[in-house]
Amino acid sequence: MTTVLSVSGSPSATSRTARLLRHLDQRLTAQGHEVIPLDVRTVPAEALLGADPRHPAVVAAAGLFARADGIVIATPVYKASYSGVLKALLDLLPQYALTGKTVLPLATGGSTAHVLALDYALRPVLNSMGADHIVQGWFTLDSDIAVREDGSVTVAPSAAEALGQVVDRFSAALGRTAPFLAAAS
Repeated sequence: MTTVLSVSGSPSATSRTARLLRHLDQRLTAQGHEVIPLDVRTVPAEALLGADPRHPAVVAAAGLFARADGIVIATPVYKASYSGVLKALLDLLPQYALTGKTVLPLATGGSTAHVLALDYALRPVLNSMGADHIVQGWFTLDSDIAVREDGSVTVAPSAAEALGQVVDRFSAALGRTAPFLAAAS
């Protein structure tokens, strides 16, 4: 069984980014992966803002990155870049924390003007951290993500189909052929 670390880089507890990510975690779990969620906002601010790589919460997060075979990183886009809380955590991880990892970058935002943030802001950082394979990421408009009163998520059909394909390619890159891809062969 492959282990996937599912990292939400949103600073908000009611984030559509985090909820979308947890929705996608279910798909990965159904495909046979062990999924470990990590909400960066739960790492104490004093550890992140104080840049303390020895803080127990940062050490624990680094251990999760080391344990994972694959990593999904989701972030809201603010001012054409990924979130500051995500940046703070990535800066505290070892330089080559992503060596040997397959990574799926995801982003959400209010406008398609932010689509390039994945390739021009986040991807270079993931490369610099030694990621072996960064699969094609995906940007989802906030307006395509609906959160119900019970906290569950629905995604607009066109976005849901594209996200499903992206997640299935990530799953296949981890060495587990997704049931959806196997059936199409």
